[in-house]
Formats: sequence, C-alpha cells, structure tokens
Amino acid sequence: MSERNLTVAEHATEHSHEEVYDLLMNARQTSWVELRMRDGRCVQGAIIFNEFKGTGRLINVQDEISFDFTSEQILDVKIKP
Repeated sequence: MSERNLTVAEHATEHSHEEVYDLLMNARQTSWVELRMRDGRCVQGAIIFNEFKGTGRLINVQDEISFDFTSEQILDVKIKP
C-alpha cells in the first residue's frame, strides 16, 4: 500500500457531523478525495455515499483497497484535484 493511505491525520479540522455529511455529499461528485478518519487514518480514493443511510465506500484502484465507512467515522473530507 502507498504511504499516503497510512499516514496519521496531522492537524485536521474537526467538523460537526452535519458539516461532514455535507462534505461527503459534495465529494461523491468528484473523482478523488482524501478522507481523514477519527481513528487517525488518512485514505484517498473515490467514494460512493448513500445519503439516506449515512454510509459509504471508498475505492482506490491504484492501491487495490476498498472499505466501507459511516459518516460518524469521518473527521474531514478534502477534494483532491
């Protein structure tokens, strides 16, 4: 796996649950995002987000990873160019 998927979130801004939810709603329209998790992980890839359940999946085909998440697990969302 790439180092960028194993780095610890350094000084991430903690957003409210509503803000994270809005960030995830916007991020699902983009091709690449960085998710900073509450457990310290920082992962990048494309996301699928179900607005009704508050759950999603991050997929990174380059590093061959995919995992499910809930909006409560997310600390910050950054849209990558």
